[in-house]
Parts: sequence; structure tokens; C-alpha cells
Amino acid sequence: MRGEAEGVRGFLERHRLPGLIDVHTHFMPERVLRKVWAYFDGVGLLTGIPWPIAYRQEEEQRLALLREFGVRAFTAMLYPHKPGMAAWLNEWAVGFAARTPDVLHTATFFPEPGVEAYVRRALDDGARVFKAHVQVGGYDPADPVLDPVWGTLADAGVPVVAHCGSGPVPGKHTGPEPVGRVLARHPRLRLVVAHLGMPEYADFLDLAERYPEVRLDTTMAFTDFSEEMSPFPRAELGRLADLGDRVLLGTDFPNIPYPYVHQLDALEGLGLGSEWLRAVCYGNGARLFDLG
Repeated sequence: MRGEAEGVRGFLERHRLPGLIDVHTHFMPERVLRKVWAYFDGVGLLTGIPWPIAYRQEEEQRLALLREFGVRAFTAMLYPHKPGMAAWLNEWAVGFAARTPDVLHTATFFPEPGVEAYVRRALDDGARVFKAHVQVGGYDPADPVLDPVWGTLADAGVPVVAHCGSGPVPGKHTGPEPVGRVLARHPRLRLVVAHLGMPEYADFLDLAERYPEVRLDTTMAFTDFSEEMSPFPRAELGRLADLGDRVLLGTDFPNIPYPYVHQLDALEGLGLGSEWLRAVCYGNGARLFDLG
């Protein structure tokens, strides 16, 4: 990976960046991660495009790679697919955060009895960001059971990274409409739309323009892999540039089918300039998480 690390450092030097803040990286219990990788090993059957995992190393090796790439802060995006799983994942995340000082302590939730209590417990334990995966969880984000959770997180000012777009395959509750209902009830919610809302890019840009606390992460957007499946409409680039203070770097590391540096190269290739890249890759995340 030495050549790739040099490529990342070259990107940092070109744009005078002190490092990267990546709001969309995955760390979770190993047996859960292995099941996630098994899913991606077979996802080509759904999309018609193979999805080989680029970074199938052990946890310590993956952490070392992010640090070698100059990533100063990153998340541990973890998510349940059934009831009774989220609280256990949150307990694991407490230990991971304790032994990983550069991680942004991440938690999650699921629409189930007791969800408000364990979300409050996660906040008390120091969670700084939450993950909601509407597609994998198969739930309606506007489920009344979750209404107190969204309210609690809005009041706390803690961001939620939500996979709510319909890529790579649609779910029953994906798309802008369900999460739009959540935002109508909780307009101060710091919602970070994963993958720029792929493939409903324009609709999620609409939400970001309507709600000043909505942000978008760049995860997998503009890469050759995603452009083949869900190309970003170039007519919308001006709107993305105008929202430059609310776009955050995300990559989906380690569950990506290409080198980490390709995400950075893809963003650079948009031609939106160094100031935009500095905000997206570091400044906006530093401000959101008060990292200095």
C-alpha cells in the first residue's frame, strides 16, 4: 500500500490539507463484519457488477492503513438488521472507542421497544455520531417508535449518518420521501445523507437546501464504480459547489471495490477547486465534530 499512501499524501500536499476527516468508515465486531463482506461478495448478483472488498485485512491493519493515509478522525459505522442487535453493537462500540483514540465514537439504533433508552445510554457513554441504515434495516425512518430518538439526537446536536438513498438497490423505505417526513418533524436534526443520496441525488440536494442542518457525505460518489451504476448528474454540480460547507468526505472504507485514493482523485476531478476540497475533506468535519 506504500504507493497508495504516497498518492494520498500527494493529494494532501496539492491542496494544503493537514489530513483527512472521513465520516463514513466501517468498524464493527469481526463476526458481523465477515457477514457484511459475505454480502458484498454476493452483491454482484443484485447489481450485475462484482464488488470485491479492497481492504479485507484484520482490524489493526485497517486502522494502520487509515493512519498511514493521513486520516485524522474517522467513524465506526455499524448498523443492525433486526431487533435486539443495536444495543449490543453500541456496547461493542464503547470498547472500540476506548482503545481507538482517533475514532469518532459511533452508535446506532433500530425501531424497537427500548430504543430511546439505549440511545440515551449511548449518548451518556460518549457517542458523537450515529448510523442509521434504512436499506439494510428495512424500516421506515418516520416510524413513530423512532420519533423520540430523532428528537433526542436533534436536541443533542449529534449527527446521524443515514443510508437513506436507494443505491445500490432500492428498499421498501429508501428514497427522499420517508426521511423528508422525519426532517419536517425535526428540522434541526443534523442528518448526514450517505452517498450524496445516490441515486436520488437531486432530491437529497433539495432537502439540504431546505434544511440548513442537513449535510451530505461523498461516499463512493463520482468513482468509476458508482458512475457506471448511478452517475451523478453534472447539471447538479453547481448546487453541490454551493453547498460546499455542508459536504463531508466519506469513503466506505474498508468495504470498497477500489483503492482509497480513488475517492480523493474522483473528488479532485470535479474541478471544484482546492478551497472546496479543503472544506469537504477536513474543514467541515472538523467544525461539525469540534475537532479544531
